[in-house]
Amino acid sequence: MSPFDATSQERTAVAVRMLEPPDSDGFPSWSSWEAPAPLRFNADWQGKNADPERETEVRLLWTPETLFVRFQAKYRVITVFPDAKPNGRRDQLWDRDVAEVFLQPDPFRLRLYKEFEVSPNGMWIDLDIAPGEKHDLKSGLRRRVIMNDAGKNWVAELALPMKSLVARFDAGATWRVNFYRVEGSIEPRFYSAWQPTKTPVPNFHVPEAFGELTFAQHPLPRR
Repeated sequence: MSPFDATSQERTAVAVRMLEPPDSDGFPSWSSWEAPAPLRFNADWQGKNADPERETEVRLLWTPETLFVRFQAKYRVITVFPDAKPNGRRDQLWDRDVAEVFLQPDPFRLRLYKEFEVSPNGMWIDLDIAPGEKHDLKSGLRRRVIMNDAGKNWVAELALPMKSLVARFDAGATWRVNFYRVEGSIEPRFYSAWQPTKTPVPNFHVPEAFGELTFAQHPLPRR
């Protein structure tokens, strides 16, 4: 049992095992993404000021080698950096529009977790977070981003190698997780969270607020 047990499905994200082969890019097919139930959020980091035009939907799939995360993000205005390293990595990516996932495979090490971010133009950053410090994770992640200007949404898929997250993946384990969005370059920006951190000022680094992540072999019944 983890030290922070979820008491409702609203605090539990479920990744479903990917049973179909990946597409030609090595990502889940669109039909595969129908298996996991979506998580949706559009309120700010305090759980207030809901904005349906900035709603974020998250779905998760897994294989023993990879955790796949898909964000589908509605937006009002896109603001991105024009420059990055040749491989797409960009420091301070959170100063522009991003979708983020924080993963904590070991719930008993509350202050140690992984941070992954992706922007609407495909830039990314991955970080290993510890008390008072952060380091490049060098996870080997892959990403794919599709912009839909007409529909005012963007879709980002992340392929996160399990070996960058845990020494040995156990599908029976329960991880801790949170998902976030940031939109805008000038304050007040829109900071949204799946599980609100409820800090006085925007702060996503509140592992006590994380929800839980479980791994299912098959899709769960929809409510």
